[in-house]
Amino acid sequence: MIHSLTDTVTLNNGVNMPGFGLGVFQVSNEDTILSVQNAIEAGYISIDTAQIYGNEAGVGEGLRRGLAATGKKREEIFITSKVWNHQLDYDQTISAFNESLLKLGLDYLDLYLIHWPGNNEYLEAWRAMEALYAEGKIKAIGVSNFAVHHLESLLAVAKVTPVLNQVELHPRLAQKEVRAFGKTHGIATEAWSPLMQGQLLQDETILALAEKYQKSAAQIILRWHIQNDIIVIPKSVKKERIISNAAVFDFSLSSEDLAQIDQLDNGTRVGPHPDTFFFE
Repeated sequence: MIHSLTDTVTLNNGVNMPGFGLGVFQVSNEDTILSVQNAIEAGYISIDTAQIYGNEAGVGEGLRRGLAATGKKREEIFITSKVWNHQLDYDQTISAFNESLLKLGLDYLDLYLIHWPGNNEYLEAWRAMEALYAEGKIKAIGVSNFAVHHLESLLAVAKVTPVLNQVELHPRLAQKEVRAFGKTHGIATEAWSPLMQGQLLQDETILALAEKYQKSAAQIILRWHIQNDIIVIPKSVKKERIISNAAVFDFSLSSEDLAQIDQLDNGTRVGPHPDTFFFE
């Protein structure tokens, strides 16, 4: 379990990844610049973007501004991006990666993910990512939105085990099977939409705990993730919310209260199911 905003999780290839970061899904390129800069100034050292978000250039500019403002070096910030569904053959994945690198203005990525398994088209993409990893252009490679059966298919042929699986994960979709499989195979779990796109912020159980601990509903939920050893990347464009989201290291939820939150799990998704999402 991490104990600060700069604490890291050691991935299965020895790379240290921050356990808490900023996500920029559905954030405009312009707003992304300021969000990333504010996050770095607030002490964040991990930023998660993707090809399909259309804001990699904004992440790159925000990173440059944040580094200039704080005096930090590029090597101190962990940058993740992802290849989209329409570029999953070998050559397309190489091309997509190079395009992302260009937009970000970087010469390497810390983590590169296959965004969705699609219609089981990910094996060629993984082969391309293994090549990029071998060349040192990516520090670590992983997947996103993979169910257990996708991971099993990949592991059957992969030369490099994915370091991480980023999935929709929150108290109403605890992903216990995926997490257990990942733990068995040394694959870290990372949550996208950890607050269920805000839908959990008015939940009675969460609000009662927020009152008990004198914390916000968001802080209670993010703390639940941290105490379950889940890497988490909440999204916000507001400076005060970016700071508030990270103020989760001065308290702990009791085992009884963690169990209360666990009871909210009913399999509800706010995003697509990986078995039926074959977007082009």
